[in-house]
Amino acid sequence: MYTFRRRRKKRDTLLHRYGSQMGRISAETARAALKETQAANRAIREGEEKLRMQANYDSLTKLPNRTLFMDRLSHALSRGRRDKSQVAVLFFDLDRFKKVNDTLGHNAGDKLLQQAARRLTDCVRETDTVARLGGDEFTVILPDLHNTHNTELVGRKLLQRLAEPFVIDGAEMLVTGSLGITVFPDDGEDAETLLKNADTAMYKSKEGGRNTFRFFTAKMNAEALEYLELENALRHAIEREQFILHYQPIIDLKTGRVTSAEALLRWDHPERGIVAPAEFIPLAEDTGMIVPIGEWVFRTACDQMKTWRDIGLSSLHVSVNLSARQSRDISFKDMIHRILKETGADPKNITLEITESLFMEEDHRTLAILSEFRTMGINLSLDDFGTGYSSLGYLKRFPVNILKIDRSFVVDIGKDTESQGLVEAIITLAHSQNMKVIAEGAETEEQVEFLRSRGCDEVQGFYFSRPLPAEEFAAYISAQAAA
Repeated sequence: MYTFRRRRKKRDTLLHRYGSQMGRISAETARAALKETQAANRAIREGEEKLRMQANYDSLTKLPNRTLFMDRLSHALSRGRRDKSQVAVLFFDLDRFKKVNDTLGHNAGDKLLQQAARRLTDCVRETDTVARLGGDEFTVILPDLHNTHNTELVGRKLLQRLAEPFVIDGAEMLVTGSLGITVFPDDGEDAETLLKNADTAMYKSKEGGRNTFRFFTAKMNAEALEYLELENALRHAIEREQFILHYQPIIDLKTGRVTSAEALLRWDHPERGIVAPAEFIPLAEDTGMIVPIGEWVFRTACDQMKTWRDIGLSSLHVSVNLSARQSRDISFKDMIHRILKETGADPKNITLEITESLFMEEDHRTLAILSEFRTMGINLSLDDFGTGYSSLGYLKRFPVNILKIDRSFVVDIGKDTESQGLVEAIITLAHSQNMKVIAEGAETEEQVEFLRSRGCDEVQGFYFSRPLPAEEFAAYISAQAAA
């Protein structure tokens, strides 16, 4: 009996000791499992937050992206309908941001965008939303408004804040913004329409000189629709053979004879009739369609020279306008060489007219190509001289051998002594650089005689002839030769 009691006591002691050890092991295991669970939950939450940020926020500026912007705008519009309040949508675009990227690099551009984002955010209420849609485009939602006056004040404040100097990597730079404003419910009932209208108003701001704002109007919408229709029609104009060239005679002021012609593009639209170049050339520039259109113009002009050569007009020169957008195209140089070879046109009888905007870009590749063209014998004319920012330094760097005086100076001859003085100065400047001078837009005998007396070499304008279809131009020369 004594032995049994001793054994049971020993068993109980062992069981108690084992049980205590098991308890300690279980508690430690539970604590470890709890920590692992907490860590896993934390990782899941962090992962979910990361996914949420990626889905709804811009990685560079940390602003809401397009997705979150549209969601917040939809909620703001719902509140506006319920509360009978207005909601304003502001669409920002940084002016000439591409130049920052091109000159200082994308890293500097990113820093500029981050600073701009902070400035915009500092200018609005906590209940407002500033978002980055992409590139250099920002949007702002101003909810719960009761008049548009406050919207205008905010717009001015944002523009003023953006116009303050930015400091990027120790360098100070000035960057402005263009702003379009649209208001619910007057300008649209849904988020997509409001955003589109704000974008339209923003582009009107750019057209108005940048660093300003425009409120959307119904007229803008009509113009935007017309622009879209015109763009769609323009894309098919070449294949449907709707383009034609007219040629304006250029007269030698010493002999009175036609020496050359400027090829001027016309669009014979099936419904609109003849569309003025001022209406569709800017559109062609914006969309890049100026590249194939420019190729068509150059080829057609070269083909026409061959036709005139075959009827005895072999000495006739033709001027073709060249846009800055064309000159930047990678195939530009090859296109000129190919068409000259295929048409047999003499380079010495061709003049490429370039604008001052091409000068301002100072593109070394373009400069090299133009220099090569001059070596080939192609003439290079600076069009509309005096209306932009050209200087003697630009004239010396670019291989230009002809200056064209803009018609805005010529039409004032006899009316404005200042314009007459500018014309005389341009003629003197050009001749000092061994350049030929051509005056555009002569409409009266007084203007022609003034230009002749001041030593201008050639002239064109309605005083002599309007731009003519190819057949009428040939007849004009024939009539002049017979006179």
